[in-house]
Amino acid sequence: MAIKNIMVERPTNRTRTSIGGGKSFTMTWRPLNLVVMAEEGQTILEVCEENRIPLEHHCGGNCACSSCRVIVHEGMGALSTIEEDELNQLDDLEDGIENARLGCQARVYGDTQVGSPTTPQSFATGDHEGTGRQLSFK
Repeated sequence: MAIKNIMVERPTNRTRTSIGGGKSFTMTWRPLNLVVMAEEGQTILEVCEENRIPLEHHCGGNCACSSCRVIVHEGMGALSTIEEDELNQLDDLEDGIENARLGCQARVYGDTQVGSPTTPQSFATGDHEGTGRQLSFK
């Protein structure tokens, strides 16, 4: 199995056409600087699942818990508007973390940089989930 380096580049807001014909954008997973493509309208959770990025989601992505919470480092305006159910879930946490969204609810409509408040350390070392992709760090 060949090892591929993931090139880290500064995301821009230029749109790209995906294989399906829709727009796609970059989603950078921090602090690992892992850059993946997100189809327009995909949830952050869907992008993570497609790219084997570990993001907990105890309720199966139904906005019934807050385990898929992410921190939006850049590009909050590139995500869907927060709805009342999501806001209630985040308010219940009362932990003071700002710029948080639920990965199962936030839909991608532009380039963004996000990360989990609990990114597993094992993810940051070596082979990414057995995919043969080696992560590059800055």
